[in-house]
Amino acid sequence: MSLSKPHPPQTHFLPRSPPGNPSSALSLPAADPPLSPSPAPSPVKISMQEHFAINVCPGPILPIPQISDFFPRFRDFPSTPPPQRERQPEKDRERDGERDREGEREREEVEERETQEVADSDDDDETYLGTLEFTLLFDQESNCLHCTIVKAKGLKAMDSNGLADPYVKLHLLPGASKANKLRTKTLKNTLNPVWNETLIYHGITAADMTTKTLRLCVCDMDRLGRNEFIGEVMVALKRLRFGETKKYNMGLERQAQQNREMNIQNQEQGTPVAEEERGRILVSLLYNTEKQALVVGIVRCAHLAAMDSNGYSDPFVKIILQPDMGKKSKNKTSVKKKTLNPEFNEEFVYDVPHDQLAKKTLEISVWDYDLGMSNDFIGGVELGINAKGDRLKQWFECLKHAGKKVEYWHTLTQQCAPSSD
Repeated sequence: MSLSKPHPPQTHFLPRSPPGNPSSALSLPAADPPLSPSPAPSPVKISMQEHFAINVCPGPILPIPQISDFFPRFRDFPSTPPPQRERQPEKDRERDGERDREGEREREEVEERETQEVADSDDDDETYLGTLEFTLLFDQESNCLHCTIVKAKGLKAMDSNGLADPYVKLHLLPGASKANKLRTKTLKNTLNPVWNETLIYHGITAADMTTKTLRLCVCDMDRLGRNEFIGEVMVALKRLRFGETKKYNMGLERQAQQNREMNIQNQEQGTPVAEEERGRILVSLLYNTEKQALVVGIVRCAHLAAMDSNGYSDPFVKIILQPDMGKKSKNKTSVKKKTLNPEFNEEFVYDVPHDQLAKKTLEISVWDYDLGMSNDFIGGVELGINAKGDRLKQWFECLKHAGKKVEYWHTLTQQCAPSSD
């Protein structure tokens, strides 16, 4: 095995140092011998300054970059200003503004369509909320609206067990919510409840049937939390024929179309909902010719105004036959606790000759009872020869048809409120 002979180390030659500075000269090793025989050169000596200059500055000196090279606006010398912007004519500006507004409207329309599509898709996912079957009947003679809740079918599951505890709430709109609210019993753990329960609104007149809307809400009762809304339907009462039972089988909606239209109308008008009624009272009058006495019956009240903080009232009725005949002329009913639709069915007898009855006035007032405080006046009505409308009509029929009971519904007002209770 042959080994190659290593090459001898190479030596670098540098130019000689100037003759006047021998102490700073350095001797460098000799260079590699040439391949061909030649005489060996003499060593070159350089100064220390030349050595550092060669190692430190191997090339030409370049200028240092200025900050103005990177940021032209900081130049020391003045630069030519940009050309002045030409003023746009007003017509062109208006045209451009119209284009911008049109573009904004188009973008808003697209966003609304996309939002509506998303909402529709969400509704499709939740979709079927179930159906509600019920019947409605308006009895004009007794001024009652009979609402029979038959059954619901295919309700949406609201509980963790895949079932629900449904009940139905009824509201008459517009009007006081609690005064016009009725509800069915609650049925446990079912999606197909059968109620067959009749709820009655008293004091409904023919005029109400042309303006009122019945709202039926199906809800799920939750004992540990807040009751949950399942769906609703709405029926305009003007579509009902008097004395005819009409059957409905309607699909539940998250928000019924009529309810949306009513909300939009109220927002556009910018006015609050009509003021809540003070309530109504059903009064019966009968003149007993044998006893020569007037029998006044306080049957019931409906849709009374709420006077207490809990949203209800504790109503009672006071009756005074004027001109005042002393204590015998003043009577009052019992107090019904926490209700806006009290039923009294109480009668009061006033001994008065028939020929003097035309000179009398019957004052009826409804009050809210407050323990330890002054009672609150809810509303009142006056019957007599100086009254108008149904109040005069009932009084006149009582005088004309002695021995016959005459019943009328009257709207309570705040006019002629008594000065004290």
